[in-house]
Amino acid sequence: MAQVSTVTSQAGVVIGHDVAMRFLFVGDSMTVGKAGDFTWRYRMWQHLEATLGEGGYAITGPRTGLYDAEANAPLSHAYGDPAFPVAARRHLSGWGEGWLHMAPVIADTVTATRADVLLVSLGLIDLGFYTDSTQTTANVRAFIAAARSANPRIRMVLLPVIPNVRAESDVPFAAECAGFNALLARAVADLHTPASPVLLASHPAGYDIHTDTYDGTHPGPTGEHKLAGAFADAMYQAWGVGGPYAGALAAA
Repeated sequence: MAQVSTVTSQAGVVIGHDVAMRFLFVGDSMTVGKAGDFTWRYRMWQHLEATLGEGGYAITGPRTGLYDAEANAPLSHAYGDPAFPVAARRHLSGWGEGWLHMAPVIADTVTATRADVLLVSLGLIDLGFYTDSTQTTANVRAFIAAARSANPRIRMVLLPVIPNVRAESDVPFAAECAGFNALLARAVADLHTPASPVLLASHPAGYDIHTDTYDGTHPGPTGEHKLAGAFADAMYQAWGVGGPYAGALAAA
């Protein structure tokens, strides 16, 4: 991994001058993206470049690929922008993976990548296929404990579940999404510490699954900007990291 310089901007005043900012994206299909997508990870990379600058941060993670629907595997590298640097494509996210899958692997990943900040978007797939809201929240708590076992000063930003099109017709599923978001907020309040802060990002302002996604679940270009903006604004408002999100909310 390339040497990462320390942050000496406003972020350094709030977090500390001796902190190297290594960001790890953790997510499901909304984060990994599929062949041809830009991904919200790409939009965040643009934001970090604009606000922290080259050398002021690193994006880390064990994976770089996109989901290839024909192969049913994360084998594609056909990003919407071929100029997206390979080093900035790193992540820990997967199609069909949730808190259930990430909790057992996050400690080893944090150790291997030396991650400082986790940007996490998980939960929809758990509630849709694997676990109910209570069990999913238990996995959130296990994830946070495991991440801290690898780095006691790890920082985390968690995105609430954004109900997808299924929630419009499946009332029990919609209730599970709402219930989980309430439990997630409680878990964040319980587990936040000054040494290892946990932020709950706001639901992306104006996010509309009918116009900001291409299928009622997965973000299109405007949705990608709004997801990146939710994380960026949470970090700036709470920690002074970077700046307000200024990405263009328009199709690329």
